[in-house]
Amino acid sequence: MLADMLLRVRVALPDRPGSLGQVARTLGVSGADIVQVVVLERLGGRAVDDFTVVWPGGSGVERLRAGLAAMPGVRVDGIWRAIGSPVSSGVDAELLTQIAGKPDDGLSILVDTVPALVAADWAAVLLVPADWAVRRMDPAIVYASWRMPQPPELPEITPLRPRASTAADGTRFALVPFGKGGLVLAVARQADNQLPVATFHGTEVDRLAQLVRATSVMMGTRLDEEIANGELAHNQSCITAGNSDVTSRAQAELHDTLAGKSDSR
Repeated sequence: MLADMLLRVRVALPDRPGSLGQVARTLGVSGADIVQVVVLERLGGRAVDDFTVVWPGGSGVERLRAGLAAMPGVRVDGIWRAIGSPVSSGVDAELLTQIAGKPDDGLSILVDTVPALVAADWAAVLLVPADWAVRRMDPAIVYASWRMPQPPELPEITPLRPRASTAADGTRFALVPFGKGGLVLAVARQADNQLPVATFHGTEVDRLAQLVRATSVMMGTRLDEEIANGELAHNQSCITAGNSDVTSRAQAELHDTLAGKSDSR
């Protein structure tokens, strides 16, 4: 018997009395057990709500999507697997308290914690080199949570401003710069062939931006050291890659020379 799944369901619906109850009722009839509801947006007569539900492991989500799509004025913006239990209020303050207590570990604490805060799969702190426009190289990975795939499929990181983005494989990202040294927090919802993963909402990006700003302040000069270390590691990798290219070209030239001598004989 397959284990139950914890899902996040994002729904856009009319912002009027009774709409939320109708959606909740439809979820229940479909077989979902609601454990949390979060309102992301209320604007212009519309609302965007996130439902965290327990879904029977042996059931496909098609029934769930069909039931919601059949409701007038309701749009399903995403259904994806949630990692861990729903978070309660006050978790942002708890995270920042941990960083304040251990500023030397601030970046690792941040990337290990934020995925659960925004129903994501993994996070990483990236370093975009100052000469990225010339080299056109991938950013260096300074820290990453353990669920990050190897290698990760990253979207275009620049321009450096808080925003949502999508990689070529469909993975959804929130990208938030630290405001110094090309350092960027990337938070990802991994693409899923079976589920329509939601993009990061503006309120989620804003929340992450607040956490990044606070982390930057609390780490102080330690953040500058992390940037310097990341730049050093990135430059060393570039040198290694360059030496590898030179070696490959030299080997190719030697091979051509020997082949020419063999043909002359």
